[in-house]
Amino acid sequence: MENSKKYDVKITVLKKTIVEDIHKEYAKDAVPVVCSKSEEGDIFISKNATQPEGFCNGAWKGISDTVYVLASGENNPHVKQDGIAIRCCNDGLHPVIYKLERLA
Repeated sequence: MENSKKYDVKITVLKKTIVEDIHKEYAKDAVPVVCSKSEEGDIFISKNATQPEGFCNGAWKGISDTVYVLASGENNPHVKQDGIAIRCCNDGLHPVIYKLERLA
């Protein structure tokens, strides 16, 4: 029988990165170099593997599959700790790195 319990998943903004060379080459003049939608240390809680209120739509598309994995009780095979995953949004001009953490 499949585990139907869905755990909450804490999403923490770990790092807002700067890819200045890529940004300079491809971004329009008015586009900020660093993501303006969140700050390092911001925390969001995904309940029942759904997008938290106020969380970036584009970032959610990049991490939602892993949120679902953790919410289902599974683990990310690339991370030492069970219940933890490190993912990045899918915005190449201002990538943001997130820590996803299954809550008990």
